[in-house]
Amino acid sequence: MTSGPASHGESHGGSHVASDGVEFTPGPLDRDATFYVAGHRGLVGSAIVRRLEKAGFTHVVGRASADLDLKDRDATFAFFAETKPRYVVLAAAKVGGIMANNTYPVDFLSDNVRIQTNVIDAAIAHDVERLLFLGSSCIYPRLAPQPIREDSLLTGHLEPTNDAYAIAKIAGILHIQAARRQYGKAWISAMPTNLYGPNDNFSPQGSHVLPALIRRYDEAVASGAASVTNWGTGTPRREFLHADDMADACLHLLEHYDGPSQVNVGTGSDVTIREIAETIAGVVGYGGRTEWDTTKPDGTPQKLLDVSLLTSLGWTAQISLEEGLRRTVEWYHENVEQLRG
Repeated sequence: MTSGPASHGESHGGSHVASDGVEFTPGPLDRDATFYVAGHRGLVGSAIVRRLEKAGFTHVVGRASADLDLKDRDATFAFFAETKPRYVVLAAAKVGGIMANNTYPVDFLSDNVRIQTNVIDAAIAHDVERLLFLGSSCIYPRLAPQPIREDSLLTGHLEPTNDAYAIAKIAGILHIQAARRQYGKAWISAMPTNLYGPNDNFSPQGSHVLPALIRRYDEAVASGAASVTNWGTGTPRREFLHADDMADACLHLLEHYDGPSQVNVGTGSDVTIREIAETIAGVVGYGGRTEWDTTKPDGTPQKLLDVSLLTSLGWTAQISLEEGLRRTVEWYHENVEQLRG
C-alpha cells in the first residue's frame, strides 16, 4: 500500500482521531458486554461466535432467521430495543455462487440491502458502540489491478455475474462511512476474500466454488465415477481464507483498528481453480479424471487482495489451505447427512 497508516486512521495506542473526524481509540472489548452476531449460524457468523467464546465473551447473542427476519424493519428494531447490544458484527447476508447470483440478482440486491439497512439503522438508534460490517471482495472492479487495494473501490466496472450483490455490499460500506460522518460512530468494515470452512453452504445450486468442489469430488468417490466435470477453464485465480482465520481477524480489527476505509482480509496469496480442484481431489481421495466445461462462465479472472493494511495492524492468516481443506472435509463428512438436498 502506498498510503501510510495514518491516512487509514488505525491506532496503535494513545488518543486517536480518524481521517473523517471520528474520535475513538481502539482497545480490548468488554468481555461481559452484550455482543450481537447477526448471521450467527452461517459460515462466518458461527466462526465469529466460536472465536468470541474462546476469547472469554460471556454474552454473545444471535437469532435464527426463523426467529428474527432482519428484512423486517420493525422486528429488527424491536430486537435491538430488547437486547441492547454494545457490540455488533453484521455477518448476516444472502450469499451464493456464480449461478445463484446470476439467476436471482433482484433477490441478492433487495434482501441484502434490507438486512444491512435495518441492522445499521437499528444500531444507530440504540447507540451501538462498535459495529463491524462484513462485505465481500466482489465489491472491487472486475479488472482491478492485482493485488487489489482498498482504494480500488468504485474505480471500475463490476463483475456482471454478481454485480447486484456487490452493489448491495458497497451500499453497506457507504452506510458505515455515513454513520461515522453523521453520528461520529466508530464503526468499521472488513472485506474478506473467498471464505470456506464449517457451516458452509454445500448445496449443488447455491454453493460457492470450494464447497461445491468438495461435494462434487466426495460424491464421485462414493459413486466410483470415472470423471468429474467442473465449470469453466480452471484458469481463474482465487484466494481462500478459512472462516476461523476470518473470525480471528474480525476480533483483531475491532480491538486494533478504527477508520473509514474498509479493510481487506485475506492470505495475500492465491491459486488457480484447477489447482484447488486437484488439492480437494487429493484430500477426499479421488483418483479419477477431472474435465472442464469451458462453455460455463469463469467469473473474474483474478481476485487477490492486498492485505498490507491488515498486516500493518499486526494480523496474518495462520491456517494453511491444505490444513483448512482437511478440516473442512472432516466437518463435511461428519455432517453430510444433514447437508443433503
